[in-house]
Amino acid sequence: MAKKKKRNTGWKIFLGFGITTMVVILGVVIYEWWEARRAKFVKYDAFGIEIPTNYNIHGIDVSRYQDRIDWESVKQMKVEDVQLSFAFIKATEGNNNRDIFFKRNWKRCKDVMLPRGAYHFFVASRSGRTQAENFIKTVDLESGDMPPVLDVERSNGVPGEKLRQRVREWLVTVENHYGVRPIIDTNVDFYKYYLKDEFDDYPLWVAHYLQKEKPRIYRNWHFWQYSELGRVNGILSKVDFNVFNGDSTEFKKILID
Repeated sequence: MAKKKKRNTGWKIFLGFGITTMVVILGVVIYEWWEARRAKFVKYDAFGIEIPTNYNIHGIDVSRYQDRIDWESVKQMKVEDVQLSFAFIKATEGNNNRDIFFKRNWKRCKDVMLPRGAYHFFVASRSGRTQAENFIKTVDLESGDMPPVLDVERSNGVPGEKLRQRVREWLVTVENHYGVRPIIDTNVDFYKYYLKDEFDDYPLWVAHYLQKEKPRIYRNWHFWQYSELGRVNGILSKVDFNVFNGDSTEFKKILID
C-alpha cells in the first residue's frame, strides 16, 4: 500500500497570515484617508493652523496670556471664507483672583460688536459658591452676550464626589443670579472621569486636539476647542481656536436676550 504524502500546511498558514495583515493595514489606511477627507481641515497660513471648514462659526478664547489685544484687528481679520465670530474672555479664577485684562478685553470686544462670553477658571479645592460670587462681582452680562462659562479641568486632588458638589454649587449660584444656564468648559477625559453623567443637561464647550471632524465625546456639545496654536491679527501670542456646532440661527439662540 502506497504511503500518503504529508501535506505541507505551514506555508499556507504563513501566506494566510500575511494576506490578513496586509488587508488590515490597507483598511486602516483607507479609513484614515476617508476620515481626513470628511473632516475637511484646511491649512490657513495666516491663522497658522488647520481649520475645520465644515463649521461656519469660528472663535477664540483669551486671557492675560494674550496681553493687550487690538480687538479692531481681530474683528477685521478675514481669510477667504473664515472670520472670527465670537470670543470667550477669562474673567476670574478661584475665590478672589480676577484676570488683569478682563475689563479692557470685555469692553473693547463689545466696542467692535464681537459676541463675547466670560469664563471662570475653577479651583476644585475652593468653595463653589464663593468662586461663583467672585465671578458675579466681576462680570455684568448684557443682551447679546454668551452665557457664563465654568472652566473646570483640574481636580487639585479633590475626590470626584466633592468636586462635583462644588461644581454644581457654582453652576446653580450663577444660574440663579443671571437667569441663564451656564456653559461647562472642560476636556474630553476630565468630563468622562470626573463630571460623568451628572451634568449632561448643561451646554458643553469641550477641548480635544487628537481627532479631526469632531471631539471624541459621547454627548452633544456646543463649542469645540480644537487648537491652542492659532494666530490672529492684533494678538502677539498664540491663541486657542474654537468652532460652534451649528449655524448662525442656532448661535443667536444661545445669546442672552
